Amino acid sequence: MIVTVTLNPSLDRTMEVDVLTRGQVIRARSARLDPGGKGVNVTRALLAGRVPSVAVVPVGGPEGDRLRQLLLAEGLTVRAVPVAGHTRSNVTVAEPGGVVTKLNEPGGRLSHAEVAEVARVVAAESAGAGWVAGCGSLPPGVPDDIYAQLCRRLAPAGIRVAVDSSGPALLAALAAGPDLVKPNREELAEAVGHPVGRLADVVAAARHLRARGARSVLVSLGADGAVLVDDDGVIAGDAPVENPKSTVGAGDALLAGFLAAGARGPRALAEALAWGAAAVRLPASRMPKQPDIRRDIVRIHARPDLDQRLMT
Repeated sequence: MIVTVTLNPSLDRTMEVDVLTRGQVIRARSARLDPGGKGVNVTRALLAGRVPSVAVVPVGGPEGDRLRQLLLAEGLTVRAVPVAGHTRSNVTVAEPGGVVTKLNEPGGRLSHAEVAEVARVVAAESAGAGWVAGCGSLPPGVPDDIYAQLCRRLAPAGIRVAVDSSGPALLAALAAGPDLVKPNREELAEAVGHPVGRLADVVAAARHLRARGARSVLVSLGADGAVLVDDDGVIAGDAPVENPKSTVGAGDALLAGFLAAGARGPRALAEALAWGAAAVRLPASRMPKQPDIRRDIVRIHARPDLDQRLMT
């Protein structure tokens, strides 16, 4: 069982256009509405991969009701925590070739009591779970160390914690010794305070996060694949996609695949890359099902070329 907590979930409306031009009236070729938020997407991907998962989400207002309906319609096990504020709505504009523009609301404020209730529900649902994944940005009112608190609360029970966040929330979590952190390239650069232009930079930055407390670091690099740095060393891999449709949720699918495959070693990295690539081949923020996943395109590099320059 894998429990996910998404403190800032969303309704994600995705519109496909031929080209996005500022200042113009643009008619979309298609539109769809999906439940959103990093942890929500991880649970959606796990469900599609037939891995038991529970999504814990605060929900508020008509948007929150709609989010819960969408999640239940997909067959997810949801623990919705009612809050006074509103659930945010995000807009994604997708152009051909996988170019994506996102407009994300900040989300409604959570009170101290509401944050405490979410934490209580997560602790209750995590009894017997293998992992708890704290994912995504924090809405107003949530302390930066919320994921660190989660680590400290669950570690004594032997529950492993993964953190997929950025900025102060990621940095604060490191001190609590999360079992896994999963930044992307931009989040990693922000965490260490300098750009990461080569694979060697990624590895050095990941080792820096480990020195600050993270046990394992899984870095998603978009078209450049992913890098895993842990006690066993460094491995990298990629899974080329010829016709990308959307990158929205690809990192979440990657994390889901990694956790589903045991969260350690080449096999888990390969599964993560296969799930992430499958998400890129799908439109909007759809999560891949088993028939969508192609493991034959995955390439694992036990001795990666650290001089490799990353795509811009």
